[in-house]
Amino acid sequence: MAGRESSQVSLNGSHISYIGHNCQNIPEFLGDNFGKFAKRLDLSFNHLRSLAGLKTFTQLEELVADNNLLGNDLRLPRLPSLHTLMLNKNKLTDIEALLEHLADAAPSLEYLSLLGNEACPNQLVNPDNDEDDYQRYRYFVLHKLPWLKFLDTRKVSKKELTEAQARGAFMKLVKPKSDAQDSNQVGLENRPLPYTPLPRGSRDARTHKGVFAKCRYVYYGKHSEGNRFIQNDQL
Repeated sequence: MAGRESSQVSLNGSHISYIGHNCQNIPEFLGDNFGKFAKRLDLSFNHLRSLAGLKTFTQLEELVADNNLLGNDLRLPRLPSLHTLMLNKNKLTDIEALLEHLADAAPSLEYLSLLGNEACPNQLVNPDNDEDDYQRYRYFVLHKLPWLKFLDTRKVSKKELTEAQARGAFMKLVKPKSDAQDSNQVGLENRPLPYTPLPRGSRDARTHKGVFAKCRYVYYGKHSEGNRFIQNDQL
């Protein structure tokens, strides 16, 4: 390994650190020189957008990739010995796709931390999130990865795991419509109305006359105003 490259790496037995070098991909020399024996790899504070360079780290047990630019296209090579994965403060938003990938790529995973990603709805990401949002996220994660022992900063409890097995599949948080989606919806208002068997007078909300029908959507949001009582003279 060249002298300049060696000066950028911190080596402590089988623990390798390559921190703060603004790289977008894992340099080849790391795998060439350390991949066969490294058990812990710290790649924090870079600009990583891919972890494809891990394919040579066949013995890896711990991976720290905090403060990078990893997004929903994240793909790990199969790492059968990996038990600890730290992905704090990245650009992950799709929790379901990530968990399904981790279940396949890291079957021995026991410690996972996703704090600081939009996929992890705690107050570090958005002050509008509350403990209920975060707890639902934990149930969903544990439903997908029931063998985890530690998630983010908290040990997985037996009660939590039982709840995740019973209801975790229904705990996925759905993102609200973005401003762009709202703008598209406004544009749709000016398009010709599609065919509907309802009377013509009831098709346009601007000339609504009142129609009885079954609604396919129910809102259970925490900010709901609840049921309102409507008087006859308001119909």
